[in-house]
Amino acid sequence: MKITTQLKLTIAGLTCLAVGATALASTSTQRGALDGSVVNKSGIVRGATQRLVKLETNGQPNDALIQTLDQLINGLINGDKTLNLPKATDPGYLVKIEEVNSSWQQLKTTIVQYRQNPNLKSKLLEDSEAFFELTNEAVFAAENFSIANINRISATQWGVLAVNLGVLAFVFWTIQRAAKVLQRSVMTVADSSSNIASTVEAQERLVADQTSSVNATTATIEQLGASSLQAAQQAGSSANGAREALDLSETGSQAVKHTVEGIEELKDKVSAIADQIMQLSEQTDQISTISGLVADVADQTNMLALNAAVEAARAGEQGKGFAVVAGEIRKLADQSRDSAGKINTLVGAIQSSINSTVMVTDEGNKTANTGIKVAQDTADVFNRIAAAINEVYTNSQQIAQSAKQQAVGVQQAVSAMNAINLGAKETVTAVSQVQTSTEQLKNIAQELQVAV
Repeated sequence: MKITTQLKLTIAGLTCLAVGATALASTSTQRGALDGSVVNKSGIVRGATQRLVKLETNGQPNDALIQTLDQLINGLINGDKTLNLPKATDPGYLVKIEEVNSSWQQLKTTIVQYRQNPNLKSKLLEDSEAFFELTNEAVFAAENFSIANINRISATQWGVLAVNLGVLAFVFWTIQRAAKVLQRSVMTVADSSSNIASTVEAQERLVADQTSSVNATTATIEQLGASSLQAAQQAGSSANGAREALDLSETGSQAVKHTVEGIEELKDKVSAIADQIMQLSEQTDQISTISGLVADVADQTNMLALNAAVEAARAGEQGKGFAVVAGEIRKLADQSRDSAGKINTLVGAIQSSINSTVMVTDEGNKTANTGIKVAQDTADVFNRIAAAINEVYTNSQQIAQSAKQQAVGVQQAVSAMNAINLGAKETVTAVSQVQTSTEQLKNIAQELQVAV
């Protein structure tokens, strides 16, 4: 069992013993007072009866005294709080006081008879003497009962004293044991206090270094927070620029799309022109063919006119008119041949122009196809650029969001570091207080070591 538990139980036992002894002493005192009151009241009954008889024999009856005696005797038997009398419990005394009560009833009857017949004085004195003897015996019984109670109380007190001595011996033994344990504990506490003091000093230095590191870390994190905010702002600006570039690329894509549509429309028109030029070439070929036929007809007509002129010359006068007609026909044939030549020349020039136009148209077709391909490639490039810019815009937004979150996290880290810094300062204060308390504990342990 622990010494502290033993001491607590001992103190509790002593407390209970003290309470019991006090209660016993109080009860004994009250009982002694009641016993004394019984003895006293018994003696009063004895003396008051003798006085009552004297008054009666001297012709001075006293009914108030008789009532007082009735109350006293009844209180001695049944108890009376007003008279400080307990109920009779001792068998010996109870027998005696009941005999006193019977004798008193007889004596009261004799008194009544004496008042009516004074010649009964001798009987009154005899009854008074008998009552006196019985009352005397009751007083002795009350004294014996009181002495017995006193003896019991004395024995009880001696028992309580023995128990007190035993408890005190146990307390002395417990204190001696506790003193030895306390001395060993004091020595251990003294050594531990020295070790704790050294440890606290080292911890104080570590906490001071930690505080410096926390301050430096806080400054660094604050700079990081400012950089994060600046990065968030720059990322936001980049996102805005990327958005503008995305809008411009979409505008360029629309322009390229319109260009492709215009080139395709131009290609269709060039193809239609090429078809019309081919038709024109075929028509010029037909004109050249017809012109050749006209030239042949003119040559044949010229030959026929020449033959007609020869025949007209042979005919003489009759053929002059015909010769004139043949000459005119010949002129017309020459004109027709010249016109056919000019037509052929013009057709050749037209054919040459048509061929050049066909070549130019073909080159225009090729150029249009190339332009369409280039425009489509440009549109693809614009689409890729738009996709890249869109990705840049998305990444910029994510970077801005991440930078903002990082800035918030940095602010939270700064708050946490400030809290750590405050906690470190409080720790330094607590360590200083612990060091002071440890020094005080060490001094107390040394004083206890000396005292114990």
